[in-house]
Amino acid sequence: MMELKIGFIGLGVMGKPMAEHIKNAGHELYVYTRTKEKCLDLLEKGAIWCNDVAECARCSDVMVTMIGFPKDVEEVYFGKDGVIENMKEGSIMIDMTTTSPKLSQRIYEEAQKRGLHSLDAPVSGGDKGAKEATLAIMVGGDQEIFEKMKPLLSVMGTNVIYEGEAGAGQHTKMANQIAIAGTLAGTVEAIAYGKKAGLDVQKMLDTIANGAAGSWQLSNLGQKIIDGDFNPGFFIKHFVKDMRIADEEALSRDLTLEVLEKVLSMETKMQEEGYGEEGTQGLAHYYENI
Repeated sequence: MMELKIGFIGLGVMGKPMAEHIKNAGHELYVYTRTKEKCLDLLEKGAIWCNDVAECARCSDVMVTMIGFPKDVEEVYFGKDGVIENMKEGSIMIDMTTTSPKLSQRIYEEAQKRGLHSLDAPVSGGDKGAKEATLAIMVGGDQEIFEKMKPLLSVMGTNVIYEGEAGAGQHTKMANQIAIAGTLAGTVEAIAYGKKAGLDVQKMLDTIANGAAGSWQLSNLGQKIIDGDFNPGFFIKHFVKDMRIADEEALSRDLTLEVLEKVLSMETKMQEEGYGEEGTQGLAHYYENI
């Protein structure tokens, strides 16, 4: 893939290593985030700092965003100082934030009016996948633009799949989060049960993780729970956001997802009790007083 001028907005737990992979692949990298101190090491490696969203958009052939909540996505993309208003005609926008499918469709439609292209490309794999460039990337938009951008996306992930029209990437991510909700809750409950039953919980985890119960959640977050490690690979506050979007999308289609709604209520309780900045494995706190 030829060298491109890539803008990257959002350099948090996920975004920063993703941006670093782009820089290491030889692209000219322009960055903006609310807290400049977060990316000083990237700047030392040759990334170029932009003072605001508009400047980053004007400098870039391709804009990648990895930000927090739908309201943040709206703020970054729309308005006179936003990405859409300031990118050159023919440029490509790739929003890798997990957000509302409806918002991704709105970005796509506005981009079309202005001679721009957009992809919604949410990811799965947590901070580990971001650091190791092994993310699963689920992409919605025009297939022609997906094929053009697949080499760039492959710098950040190993499972880069075209899902369909605008919003399809986000819908696929909703399915991903629905599946994680049940698996995460099962992991937490298995550990809670093992403790109450007086088992060697490490031995139990090693045993069941290699059988039919095996999963990424069990092997990775189960181990973190046992180790007392609640640092975020993916924040509770962001998982609550994702599950709410998934629940709203399901209910709008006359579909009630009872497991999702139960895990959403549990993680919401954890957030209300001050655990929102912890990783999703912080759901384990729900069972501490049972």
